[in-house]
Amino acid sequence: MHLTLSAARELSAGPEPQGGIAGWAAGLVEAFGGPGAGAAIALENVFPPLPSEIILPLTGFAASQGVLSIASALFWTTLGSVVGAVVLYGVGAVFGRQRMHAWWAKLPLVKSSDLLRTEAWFARHGAKAVLLGRMVPVFRSLISVPAGVERMPLPVFVTLTATGSLVWNTVLVMAGYWLGDQWDVVGAYVGVVSKAVLALAVVALIGYVALRVRGRRRDRP
Repeated sequence: MHLTLSAARELSAGPEPQGGIAGWAAGLVEAFGGPGAGAAIALENVFPPLPSEIILPLTGFAASQGVLSIASALFWTTLGSVVGAVVLYGVGAVFGRQRMHAWWAKLPLVKSSDLLRTEAWFARHGAKAVLLGRMVPVFRSLISVPAGVERMPLPVFVTLTATGSLVWNTVLVMAGYWLGDQWDVVGAYVGVVSKAVLALAVVALIGYVALRVRGRRRDRP
């Protein structure tokens, strides 16, 4: 006999997602099943502060309680990932290369040649960047914007996004399914990885700025 998600939360010794993002996601999944989970993940892609490391394991927990099937959980969350990514792709496509170059030219400590090199790199490795980027916290949403700016063919973008998202979603949904009422453990571990990735990005940015400042001082007469 399967329990409803709310009943399972009441009986479990684990956390009760009654408020915040967890409570919001639990309400969507319980009210709408797979489509609710897909909507939550679509919003998570557009607004990265919404954490997939909470929504996906919670969806897996819901599947373990019979609220929805695993197949439904993976289908809808992957569809939601693609929909959210296509929205950001559209933002990049509308913004376009011309505006990107105009905006880049106004930034301090950067050169137009830096952007040209980045574009060249994306032209060579864009497919791998989109595929693997979908499995990296923080960057999994952001990678869609340069793909839109560079006008990666939409069918290719959708295929790569769906493949990478399916891998990421499967790992987190199944973790929540197997852990049951301890689904929140997944968020703790992925949160640590997310912070590490963000810290590395900040260090890289600081190093880049430091090199630019030093170069400008050296170029002064």
